[in-house]
Amino acid sequence: MADGGVLFSSDSEVYFGLNPVGTIIWEALPTADTVEGLCRKLSDRFKDVAPEVLAKDVRNFLRDLLASGLVVAADGGSASAPDAGRTP
Repeated sequence: MADGGVLFSSDSEVYFGLNPVGTIIWEALPTADTVEGLCRKLSDRFKDVAPEVLAKDVRNFLRDLLASGLVVAADGGSASAPDAGRTP
């Protein structure tokens, strides 16, 4: 969708609205091995955003997805951990 998208968890019956940036992050998830790798990929797209701001926003987004049961951390870790390893 041009102005975002919607995720739905059939397990928890949760709908999660995505704005255009959230949709870009969601679409990039399968191509990154770590949260840091995801941020590096996104930094190419969002050159005008400071890396630390981008990392904070991505971690917040991933934490929301985890809390809603829409993703799981591949290593059992948390997207909010400073050194979170693999991407959910």
